[in-house]
Amino acid sequence: MMKNKNLSRSKIVCLVLKYVGYVATAIAMTALVGILVYILVSGIPHLSPSLFGDGKDGPTILPALVGTLSLVVISLAIAVPIGMFAAIFLAEYTNNKSKLVRVIRIATETLAGIPSIVYGLFGYLVFVVALKMGYSLLGGGITLSLMILPVIVRSVEESLLSVPAGIREGSYALGAGKVRTIFKAVLPSCAGGIVTAIILAVGRVVSESAVLLLTVGMVVNKVPVSLLSPGTTLALDIYYFASFGYADEAAATGVVLIVLVLGINMLAVLLGKLIKRKTGEA
Repeated sequence: MMKNKNLSRSKIVCLVLKYVGYVATAIAMTALVGILVYILVSGIPHLSPSLFGDGKDGPTILPALVGTLSLVVISLAIAVPIGMFAAIFLAEYTNNKSKLVRVIRIATETLAGIPSIVYGLFGYLVFVVALKMGYSLLGGGITLSLMILPVIVRSVEESLLSVPAGIREGSYALGAGKVRTIFKAVLPSCAGGIVTAIILAVGRVVSESAVLLLTVGMVVNKVPVSLLSPGTTLALDIYYFASFGYADEAAATGVVLIVLVLGINMLAVLLGKLIKRKTGEA
């Protein structure tokens, strides 16, 4: 009797948790779809050629588009190689139980949780004031790379640690060395996790505003001509338009930002699949 009661209680609990999961998923998806649909419906009717013009016929987002893409390229070019090699070192060349690795991981997680305004203050004091670079895309890009570096390190490291030990042992059994095993067997096996880390990094870069206010400035009507020029981003333009009563332009800029993020994420996924295919064939 007691066993039957315990079994029935277990079934009831599992059933309740199952439907709670369904409800939670439905709420999350409804909120996400609702936000996207509202922004798209509000912004698409206000997309016009003049929005991508030189600013003579009204507000333009061309400088913001150039600035956003430039910052994504600069920050990823710095953070991705450093983050990947740091993650490889922590996952493949160190003892996971050592105190040094624990300290590094705690420090990385702490840096990932620091408010972005602190990174912005650091970038302002170092690049704008100390190095006298002024507001510039380069200073903002380097600051953003420091901000997304902990995210990339932790995500890639967790992906490497999740690779089954049998893959490494099989590679060693075939005569491959440590480096070849990492680049030909381990990395292709966790390509999805690496792509996810890059997507998370891109999302944080394009949505950031506090850091860029202190390092890049907010020059909304002039396309940057070099990496040392001040500029703006789509996120800053949304803030600018909303602050000065350009609600329609703010909604249209939101649509462009969503499309840009989706495009970059799709490109990252395609590159991840291509790299996995190439390394798998090599």
